[in-house]
Amino acid sequence: MSEFNDMEIFARVVSAGSMSAAGRELGLSPAVVSKRLRRLEERLGTRLLQRTTRQIALTETGQGYYERVLAILSGVEEAEAFVSRRSEQAHGMLKVAVPTTFGRMHIAPHLEPFMRTNPDLAVNLVLADEFVDIVGEGYDLAIRIAELSDSSLVARKLAPVERFLVAAPRYVAEHGLPQSFSDLENHVCLAAHSGDPWRLIGPFGAVTWRPTGPLLTNSSEVVREAVLGGLGIALRSTWDIGPELAAGLLVRVLEDYAASRNIAIYAVYPSRQFLPAKVRLFIDYLAGLYGPVAPWDRN
Repeated sequence: MSEFNDMEIFARVVSAGSMSAAGRELGLSPAVVSKRLRRLEERLGTRLLQRTTRQIALTETGQGYYERVLAILSGVEEAEAFVSRRSEQAHGMLKVAVPTTFGRMHIAPHLEPFMRTNPDLAVNLVLADEFVDIVGEGYDLAIRIAELSDSSLVARKLAPVERFLVAAPRYVAEHGLPQSFSDLENHVCLAAHSGDPWRLIGPFGAVTWRPTGPLLTNSSEVVREAVLGGLGIALRSTWDIGPELAAGLLVRVLEDYAASRNIAIYAVYPSRQFLPAKVRLFIDYLAGLYGPVAPWDRN
């Protein structure tokens, strides 16, 4: 079915970002890819992609068509896996978006066993602290650390998140500990300059604090190193600084306050009737790694 193959080529061009990249993945020349896309647009009677010399972009019609094509291709992949009894083995390309620090610390070290168990699988792990457009950018799933709102996506909770105010003993020795929540204004507070306030639950309910300090950065990892170095107080998750807390390299500050427990680590993926085996197996693998009491909280 040449029409179906054209749909596959179209989807691959969108996910790869260019006709040349899609051609390399498919083993086709850019000229052939371009020809097949033109044929698809002529058959549909509409333009799906806006092309420039450097990039492509979906038209409004192309965006809607792309979302439906992904659902079709996913269904075909699942059907083929069922018929060939490969539903318990991942295969193909798995594209995953992961927060930078969490991906480096808690996913990358565990990829080797999963990929060894699934030798027909290739993984494209994209580290990004921004929320990506899962459908529009061709991701199979994303890992998000958030309090999720309602959306058209499906989310599975992988692990709870504990977040506390912490500081290094060196900072405490030099500046002391805040004795009350309002006393934070007399201390150096460290945060990436996303503008997000600290939302905490304390003895008298929910409170909010907008951190300010001498360090400006867009990197959560820089904040992590700064608080370990004794520069100030930061709001950090135990998945990020659990070992340092256990070793005494960091101490709790204002121990009656912590972030909302509604924040958790989720696997988020498009709502589909048939979930591809590669997505299901990867999510099951991560859920097994973390569990209701994650490794970083066991001490």
